[in-house]
Amino acid sequence: MRRHSEHTVQVGEPPIARFLFADTRMAWFWLIVRLYAGYLWLTEGWDKLHSAVWTGPKAGVALTGFVTGALTKTGGVHPDVSGWYASFLQHVVLPHTAAWSYAVAGGEFLVGLGLILGLFTGIAAFFGGLMNATYLLAGTVSVNPTFFILATWLVLAWRIAGYYGLDRWVLPEVGVPGRSGRWFKRHATTATTVRAPSH
Repeated sequence: MRRHSEHTVQVGEPPIARFLFADTRMAWFWLIVRLYAGYLWLTEGWDKLHSAVWTGPKAGVALTGFVTGALTKTGGVHPDVSGWYASFLQHVVLPHTAAWSYAVAGGEFLVGLGLILGLFTGIAAFFGGLMNATYLLAGTVSVNPTFFILATWLVLAWRIAGYYGLDRWVLPEVGVPGRSGRWFKRHATTATTVRAPSH
């Protein structure tokens, strides 16, 4: 009987992808994209954090209006809002609009701050894109397609998007998923040294 062995195959990046998303010579371009998107996210979040209908005494009023408007777009042959997402809005978001209002306002502000500082840029861009996707699913186009594209590109360029930012120093210290940074390695070594040998 013939034995089949399993092989793991890694497909290499094309040179153009490495240049665009992993070469520090392109870091200046991603800095511009990052600052532009970060500024807009930050100002949106800041406005909501100082709005009575988002995080003030009337928290949830604005979001209730937004969700109610989205639920009116579920009819017709080609609805703007899918049935499954309308169900999520109606049963999960609408009963708790005050809490979701704080989450949206704080999330937008933190995404903007992360992008401007270049701190965990890939994570900030991912959550920014996720919020854009939720707005698009709710039938709101506006600037969301543009922001979603920028967020997706920043996620792809996470290795260099924060090169002219805090990521240049933070990522080597904390590491990335699957690879510990210097900080964790130092603490692991210290813990091993201090721990008394067992007999």
